[in-house]
Parts: sequence; structure tokens; C-alpha cells
Amino acid sequence: ESISKQATEIWISKIQVNKPAVLRRAEQIQARRPVKKEWQAAWLLKAVTCIDLTTLSGDDTASNIQRLCYKAKYPIREDLLKALNMHDKGITTAAVCVYPARVCDAVRALKAAGCDIPVASVATGFPAAQTHLKTRLEEIRLAVEDGATEIDVVINRTLVLTGQWKALYDEIRQFRKACGEAHLKTILATGELGSLTNVYKASMIAMMAGSDFIKTSTGKETVNATFPVAIVMLRAIRDFFWKTGNKVGFKPAGGIRSAKDSLVWLSLIKEELGDEWMKPELFRIGASTLLADIERQIYHHVTGRYAAYHDLPMS
Repeated sequence: ESISKQATEIWISKIQVNKPAVLRRAEQIQARRPVKKEWQAAWLLKAVTCIDLTTLSGDDTASNIQRLCYKAKYPIREDLLKALNMHDKGITTAAVCVYPARVCDAVRALKAAGCDIPVASVATGFPAAQTHLKTRLEEIRLAVEDGATEIDVVINRTLVLTGQWKALYDEIRQFRKACGEAHLKTILATGELGSLTNVYKASMIAMMAGSDFIKTSTGKETVNATFPVAIVMLRAIRDFFWKTGNKVGFKPAGGIRSAKDSLVWLSLIKEELGDEWMKPELFRIGASTLLADIERQIYHHVTGRYAAYHDLPMS
């Protein structure tokens, strides 16, 4: 609010992203081995605590939401945590993330399990955002009413592609208001924004409008969380912090399936934003199948063996 509209528009209009430099940096990240072997288990457990454990399927039912919530509370097998002396550290995922109609199921399941893991809900016509603004705002309000404390909204890509930055800002301000006390995580759907310059601009607008997090993707686009896009978003977060003193979180989502991927993402956060961003308050990974691979890698770390199908519960 303190940033004048005119100054904002001048600032946004001047932004240009240096694509070759971004691509070079992305290649560097992918080429290197992220973490030394002896530190891997600790980093993998750190990754677990930053996961938004997600199910966003048309066939979601109360019982598979219940299973998801159980897995969120007990993400890694007890005997493996004991072997690492981490069994009493209360390791859970950061949140569970579901469709608005499933929020009640998740809240109920987590309450029954006696834990206070937050429930995140997607909203605003997820994944395409091609519904009326009135409907999108009502969807946020209903999810919050049902007990969601984090809302993953998705922006209207049309506004970005046609350069309507003021309209985008105004929409996200309304999302912010509809969230009330709930955290606002703004999905940019970067695979559909046309250019890295647009990714930077949309990131800035989302942060100026009051987003607590900016998120790469819905996971439903053909291109999801990529390193070039992440670098641009992380630089925007850094610039925004330098300009305003406000720390905004980052959430890559879509296609993050292997333990190795999660280590690369953590390394990237550490290098671009520093240790203070490496915690669930400022970093999340949106994922549905990642946890199973992290558990397999921890099993291997502890036992020296690779898990057979029956050795580990499949999530």
C-alpha cells in the first residue's frame, strides 16, 4: 500500500530480464551435486518439513484425504527416525494441500490425529482461473470458513499476457482481503506467462499486493517448476526484500518427484536467499509423490540397502 501506484507502474514497465544469464545460472545449478553424502539425511529431513503434501485429483475422497493426513503427521517411518536420533523432533510435513471441497475432510482428519498441521486449499478457479471474479473470491471465503489457514490462489494469466498489471494487482489485493487471517500463496502458473520478464513482473505485483508466498505452478500446466523460472522468482523475492524489508516465501510445485530434486531446490534457496529462507515459514515444496522417494533414500542411508516394494509403505 505504501508504494505509490504511479511509481509501481514506472518500475514495472522498465523491468527486463537477462535471459542468457538466467539460463547460464540454471545450467550451473543442475550440473553440480547438491549436498555431501554425510549431510544428505539431515537435508532430506529438512525437505520433508517443507513439503505441502498434496492431492488434487478428481477422484479424491474422504478416505484418501485421511490417508494423506496420516502420512503428513508420520512422513518417515519411526524406526528410520530412531536410527537417525530424530524420532522425538516432531517431524511432520509443513501442510496438506487439497481442493476446497475437501478442506473439511482434512481438518477433521488432522483433528482426529491430534495434530495442528495447517490445511492449505487451492482456490480461485484452480487451475485455469477462468471463472468470474465473484466466484473466485467466494471460493476463498468458503475454504477459510471450512478451516483452511493457507490459500493457494491462481492468477488470471490473461492479465499478464495482455500487460494489465494494475488489474492484476487489484485482483490479488481482493484475494488478500478475502483470505482474512489465512496465508496467501499466489500461483503464477509460470509455464503460461510467455516470458521470464513476465514472470518477474508477475512476481513483483503478487508481492506488492500482499502475497505471503509466490508459487511457480499449479502442477497442471505442461511446464511446471523449472530452474530458470525459479531463479527469476527468487531474484524478485530478494529485490522485494531489499526494497521493502518484507520477506516473501517461495514454493516450487509440479514435477518435483525425487529426493535428489528436493536437495537441488534446497541448495538453490540457500544460495539465492540464504539460510533464513530454508524453513517452512518461507519455503515450501508442493508435491504428492516426492515423500515416498525421500523415505526410500533415508531407508538406504540408514540400512545401506535399497528398499524392496514391501519394505516401505507406499504413500
